[in-house]
Amino acid sequence: MTYCVGVMLDAGMVFASDSRTNAGVDHISSYRKMNMFAAEGERVIVILTSGNLSVTQSTISLLDQDARNPESLKTIMNVPSMYEVAELVGNALREVHKRDGASLQHSKIDASATFIIGGQIRGEQQRLFNLYTEGNFIEATRETPYFQIGESKYGKPVIDRVVTADTGLLEATKCVLVSFDSTMRSNISVGLPIDLLVYSRNSLRVGFQRHIEEGDDYFEMIHTRWGEGLRKVFGQLPNPDWNVSGTA
Repeated sequence: MTYCVGVMLDAGMVFASDSRTNAGVDHISSYRKMNMFAAEGERVIVILTSGNLSVTQSTISLLDQDARNPESLKTIMNVPSMYEVAELVGNALREVHKRDGASLQHSKIDASATFIIGGQIRGEQQRLFNLYTEGNFIEATRETPYFQIGESKYGKPVIDRVVTADTGLLEATKCVLVSFDSTMRSNISVGLPIDLLVYSRNSLRVGFQRHIEEGDDYFEMIHTRWGEGLRKVFGQLPNPDWNVSGTA
């Protein structure tokens, strides 16, 4: 299991993904789930992946292979819109499923995979998509400015309460990291390292990047102070004025 978040704001975009793919008592594996295709001044495209690792890696490899092939007519590095980028990712995913799906199904292996695709291409506005395992996708709007994939339920409430389209980049980044801490607290299958990328709107260049590992000062501060703050607020709430003892 993994956890990935993509947020689209008036000021830019925030992307984050954990790296854990298998958690157990004696075995933990980590693979990077954030993939970037960029040409400064032309485009910045970020793809986050969740699901069957062989399927997601094969999909990204197909996209990268086409982008490096000078004879390819339409690639992630030359199409003129983010919508077409999402179409290319969907087509690549369908190709992988067509090639490997039957054998995976025969072995009773879950071949599902989902993607968050976001960024900006020169000549259009930044855009954010959530692509499903069937290859179809939906687009974020100002009213619904973020997507999550993977183990999303534990980190969703804090984002819902805090993030809107006019939230600042630093505040949204802080909120996303709190959502990761909440998720890691409740599910051992999500864990460090976290890959973080912050993109400033219309910059057409890769912005701030950080690889958050064990011992990261800022993330440890969030973990400690968020937990302490929740306990403090909980303690300040009055108990209900109800008779729960069953006595008159």
